[in-house]
Amino acid sequence: MKVKEYLGQAYRIDQRINSKLEQIISLRDLATKATSTLSDMPHGTKKGTSSMENIICKMVDLENEINDDIDKLVDLKREIVSVIKKINNPEHQTLLELRYLCFKTWEKIAVDMGYSIQNAYKLHDRALECVEVFKE
Repeated sequence: MKVKEYLGQAYRIDQRINSKLEQIISLRDLATKATSTLSDMPHGTKKGTSSMENIICKMVDLENEINDDIDKLVDLKREIVSVIKKINNPEHQTLLELRYLCFKTWEKIAVDMGYSIQNAYKLHDRALECVEVFKE
């Protein structure tokens, strides 16, 4: 795994969390639309559970997955912070933190740090060269 891929893992986990949160919102919307039909006609025995129960089970499963992903994200971010702190140059640290921990765009990073976007890219390349996580 390359340094850039290693640092980018947190962003991917964050995206998965956000995707699952959207899925839960969709399931909640579906659950509020679910209605039951009342009838005095006898029904055969159903295997499985009702639609509402299925939706709730899926929501609980997704919430558990989200909690697991959040734990992974927190642990990974803690690890990335320790890697970034080993870099001696504060500008390199700041740029890497903004990009790989705060998930800011290159345009926002350039503005925040007072650089042109080209200079932000160059600084990023130099910062990546300083990362020692794979040099051990």
